[in-house]
Amino acid sequence: MNRKTLIVGLSITAAAASVSAESYTEYNTPFVSTAQRVVVQSQVARGVAPSINPWSTSYNPLAQFRSDRTRAQVSAEYVQAREVVNAFTGEDSGSGYLSGRPAAAGETFASVAAVR
Repeated sequence: MNRKTLIVGLSITAAAASVSAESYTEYNTPFVSTAQRVVVQSQVARGVAPSINPWSTSYNPLAQFRSDRTRAQVSAEYVQAREVVNAFTGEDSGSGYLSGRPAAAGETFASVAAVR
């Protein structure tokens, strides 16, 4: 009995070892750049100023950010979206919410949130 079990186990192991879902060549293809090293380095230099250190603890990418909407507008949009999301993620998946509205062809979640 042990010989049969051993033979079956070894044959299954050998069959499983020879099967592979991916070939090795997929990960071994060499990268060929179309740009020269100097060009890439100049693009990087233009993108990040030398005085900016993004790994610094005092780095704040939003320091110069200015919104085009007021806090009240953003709060109102959030409340509207929250009500729609609660309706669509409820127990009935939004069918009760949608049944109270007239049907519109091609209506999406974004258009429902915009109407609300």
